[in-house]
Amino acid sequence: MKKFLSLVLSLAMTATLLAGCGSAPAASGSAPAASGSATGSAVNLKIATTGNEKHQSTIAAQAFADKIAELSGGQITATVYPNSQLGSEREAVEGVQLGSLEMTVVTSDGALPNFVPETQVLSIPYMFETKDEAYYVLDNFLQDELEPKFEAQGIKHLAFCELGFRNFTNNKKEIKSAADLSGLSIRVQEATIWFALADSLNFIATPIAFNELYTALQQGTVDGQENPITSIATSAFDEVQKYMCMDNHTYGAESIIMNLNLYNGLTAEQQGWVDEASAYARDYQRETVSSMEAEYLQQIKDSGVIVCEDPDIQSFKDATADLYTRDDVAALVDPALTEAVMAAVKESHN
Repeated sequence: MKKFLSLVLSLAMTATLLAGCGSAPAASGSAPAASGSATGSAVNLKIATTGNEKHQSTIAAQAFADKIAELSGGQITATVYPNSQLGSEREAVEGVQLGSLEMTVVTSDGALPNFVPETQVLSIPYMFETKDEAYYVLDNFLQDELEPKFEAQGIKHLAFCELGFRNFTNNKKEIKSAADLSGLSIRVQEATIWFALADSLNFIATPIAFNELYTALQQGTVDGQENPITSIATSAFDEVQKYMCMDNHTYGAESIIMNLNLYNGLTAEQQGWVDEASAYARDYQRETVSSMEAEYLQQIKDSGVIVCEDPDIQSFKDATADLYTRDDVAALVDPALTEAVMAAVKESHN
């Protein structure tokens, strides 16, 4: 009997020790690793955009989705959700930051400055005269300059793609110089620099979500808006606007972003696929959007919009020359950063 009891006790102790050798629980608050990050199993991504299927953001998102599936042999797949199905731009960025959404493509200087204020440097008017200048600065300066600021917010900034040069439209009068904007109510993005731009040009800034803008223009909630040619045409704003001024006040970029913990949880090979697909989406989307602009401008004219193609640009530049040094703007974007961008523009010509 003693031998039997001793055997039972020994077996019980062994079982207890074996149970104690199991995996330790995850640390409290640690982010989950990406699906398949260690084993090579499938990774499924959701990509949110607020534009419709023809919008610049959706073109970039779909190009990424197609390329990542090709590069990974289907190991990484991505599904694009356009038309604000997963929320507004701000909600999409918040989702990426928190990890409830894997990816989004959003306007770089729209809702994104709520997370990385320095992206508003792209809202400083009349810094770029050509797309080549913008591409050089975005790819060779700002991508690296802003990377740590995005990562501090839990976001991986993968690439800048194209929205395009922004232009004013309205229903009240033709805009030929800066003075003509006085008193008009114009929809702008919800960011301090856009309010400063309105102050400099003496129009009334009204922030409205992009997916609500057509109705706001149709109902006269605002007199006008400002967006690139492609956005105006693909969103049918030309149906509810009478005048357009091609002042090209800012070059609008878009940002392809991913949750940082997700990216860091991928294998080196998977990260390489993501990086390559992002670069491909950037280049493909820029080329595609640029190739469509002439056709879309003609569509806008054909719809009856009166287009001023040669406004007094100097009047706009003079009215906004010191905008970047204003206290409210400088508090968000260090004037030194703006001047560094201006220097990079000059470098792009070397």
